[in-house]
Amino acid sequence: MSRVKRGPSPRRRHKRVFKQTEGFVGSRKNRFREAVRSLMRSWEYSYVGRKDRKGDFRSLWITRINAACREQGTTYSRFIAALKASHVDLDRKVLADLAVREPGAFSKLLELTKAA
Repeated sequence: MSRVKRGPSPRRRHKRVFKQTEGFVGSRKNRFREAVRSLMRSWEYSYVGRKDRKGDFRSLWITRINAACREQGTTYSRFIAALKASHVDLDRKVLADLAVREPGAFSKLLELTKAA
């Protein structure tokens, strides 16, 4: 029986891992076993972060809409309820964009909902 010669593949794998852990602190960047552990954990964090980002943006949009509503003398919840009652189907992303970039159009929308 002959021994298994591993060849260049481990070096390639190690290089790939170390390339991804560039910028990590301490032994996490230059010890293979430690680097693999922290790389796996970083993938978990980035996966969760991609899901969290959606909620973060939603809360930002809600904050912007609420601020614009309060300038006009109403609240976010009343505004959204009035939008639903008047069958206006605009999502929060678009509403927040209107509130920031086109305050005139947003105030027209508020007037339309006050009628409802």
